[in-house]
Amino acid sequence: MTAVPVAFVLKGYPRLSETFIAQEIAALEALGLDILIVSLRHPTDKKRHALNDRIKAPLLYLPEYLYQEPLRVLRGWWHARRLPGYGATLRLWWRDLLRDPSPNRGRRLGQALVLAAELPPRYRHIHAHFVHTPGSVARYAAHLLGLPWTASAHARDLWTTPAWEKQEKFADCQWAVTCNAHNITHLRSIHAAAKVSLVYHGIDTSRFPPPPERIEQANNDGSRAETPLHLVSVGRAVAKKGYDTLLDALALLPPGLHWRLEHIGGGPLLPQLRQQAEKLGLAERITWRGAQAQDAVIAAYRAADLFVLASRQDQDGDMDGLPNVLMEAQSQGLACLATHISAIPELIEPERTGLLVPPEDPAALAAALRRLIEQPALRQALGAAGAERVRSQFSMQAGIAELARRFGLPDPGAAPC
Repeated sequence: MTAVPVAFVLKGYPRLSETFIAQEIAALEALGLDILIVSLRHPTDKKRHALNDRIKAPLLYLPEYLYQEPLRVLRGWWHARRLPGYGATLRLWWRDLLRDPSPNRGRRLGQALVLAAELPPRYRHIHAHFVHTPGSVARYAAHLLGLPWTASAHARDLWTTPAWEKQEKFADCQWAVTCNAHNITHLRSIHAAAKVSLVYHGIDTSRFPPPPERIEQANNDGSRAETPLHLVSVGRAVAKKGYDTLLDALALLPPGLHWRLEHIGGGPLLPQLRQQAEKLGLAERITWRGAQAQDAVIAAYRAADLFVLASRQDQDGDMDGLPNVLMEAQSQGLACLATHISAIPELIEPERTGLLVPPEDPAALAAALRRLIEQPALRQALGAAGAERVRSQFSMQAGIAELARRFGLPDPGAAPC
């Protein structure tokens, strides 16, 4: 098998919250894969990671909303109507529309028409990151052009997509990968796992320095007001991250325990969370830093004493998979406290590489926080074990090697001839 140029269809690019996609594109590009980034949305983040500047792939932005670029959509249709796969694609789309009569379904077809018309001829493979909206656009465009398409499934795309759609997409694509074993178990339960393989994202450990020694923090048990324990959490302010639960848990800690929380991440619930912190009397102890580039995030990990993430399932069924921020924090020797949900137990081994509590349980979370704040030796031991596990078992190299093989690249670990 020989590598052919690949169009990667993404929800948006670049996005601060999707470093795992950027690191994959950068790594595959470095191995020689010719990639075109196709983005369904324009960027909204005011900052960008330095990692994105390493990526040389050209960019194609599709119409985010069809009414904004009607002539472009019309040209896409005019071109696509002459393609051999046009009729079959319309019938496929119509079957989807009958089961999902939403404006988004029409938008996906319109974006696929534009992609089919504007895709440079050398790109003979389409790969979707996220199986929901990007998967639909990739699938329709691939059928129009008679090209193979593949997919990477992650979290929200699996938990908010109906079973019939997952079954049909995974049956239709050439192959697919997903980033944790919990997802594989779910797909097996709905008979949609035949073409799906487990490929952990992992992290590019070359971009993360060795853990700091944390000498000054070694004896910090939260008893001194002048040196409060530094908690950090990185994640978008959305329901599935459970930040309201975290605030409720922090409010349950004893008044004599001294701590401060640094939150990094954007998201629609930030104003609501700030109000909650005010009502709970926690506002002066919390710094809301908003979205940050990765160098600032790494600096926060290195300065902190404890990382906490209170993930849960939201009302739409969405939940985290295996959050990369946990691997990043552990790479810096930072003890992690998280919830026992989805794929998080695949990374964190309770009492050995971190602590896990039930989701949506402020009392359990508060008890674990107090334990970790008051026991610096436990934090040190968990942090060291977590760092070792991440670097030995969750480096991105194995996943990139598997993807390289699937895209027809030479084995990056093979010795040169």
